[in-house]
Amino acid sequence: MEGKPRPEATPEQALYSMDRMIALAQFGQQDIASRLGLNVTDLTCLGFVIEAALAGESLLAGDLAERAHLTTGAVTGVLNRLEKAGYVRRESDPADRRRVRVVIEESAQARALAVYGPFYERIGALFADYTPDEIAVITDWFTRAKAALQTSLDEIRDELP
Repeated sequence: MEGKPRPEATPEQALYSMDRMIALAQFGQQDIASRLGLNVTDLTCLGFVIEAALAGESLLAGDLAERAHLTTGAVTGVLNRLEKAGYVRRESDPADRRRVRVVIEESAQARALAVYGPFYERIGALFADYTPDEIAVITDWFTRAKAALQTSLDEIRDELP
């Protein structure tokens, strides 16, 4: 497969395009959360729960707090809202009853996919325009950019009062 001709671009143009995409995604998350009857923090946490379920992993409430950079008290509020909305349920961890496992409800993933599905289909269709080598470069860039962003965010969080 041969890639399509691409317009030339500078790193500055790529950075600008990325910034615009991130801004659009942030506003889009608000719209998606609203459509699902959630706020953005709850939607983000639901995403972590779905991710764990798809990986066949058990997710503890404390692990969710760590992934979302929330206190355990804040996660309790998130779980209360997600449970009330019918997305998750809490179960005692059989290995340690003091710990709480977060379990996704059967309909939750389908409810989220009903909103996210068209988005993923459109984004997925874009890959048809790229060769496997180009997709590898895109994947490498996103992976490395995520790591750079994580480092920057960790530094910002370390400097917070």
